[in-house]
Amino acid sequence: MKKDNLSKLKGKGKGFIDEFKAFVLRGNVMDMAIGVIIGSAFASIVTALTDDFINPLINGIGGAEVQGKIAIYGGQYLNWGHFVTAVINFLIMALVLFIMLKAVNKLMSIGKKKEAEKEAEIVKSNEEILLEEIRDLLKENKKKSK
Repeated sequence: MKKDNLSKLKGKGKGFIDEFKAFVLRGNVMDMAIGVIIGSAFASIVTALTDDFINPLINGIGGAEVQGKIAIYGGQYLNWGHFVTAVINFLIMALVLFIMLKAVNKLMSIGKKKEAEKEAEIVKSNEEILLEEIRDLLKENKKKSK
């Protein structure tokens, strides 16, 4: 009895593996994986920009240290400087993504405009023009006869 069950399950795993392989190799999943990798690399660049350039500028101009801590009970600290740095990182990332999205949308709209212009440039054949004139004349005759 157990042998029959095992023989039924024998081919099942291969179908699952093939299905998983097809899913992973599909373009959307690979694009998403590349996006995540590039995004994490970009996040480290933004963090370095904030830590090495923006925070020292804020410290120099305002005289306040962005890496500040507030002591609370029991020797614990509120690390408000780290929070401010994270907010600055987020704002920079959001700004860059917004600019990139606007650029991509602009490029997409340029492509759509070109397609619309091509469709508008389609020249009608003489037969089409004559058929349209006949249609219009028939409509006029129908209105006159009423």
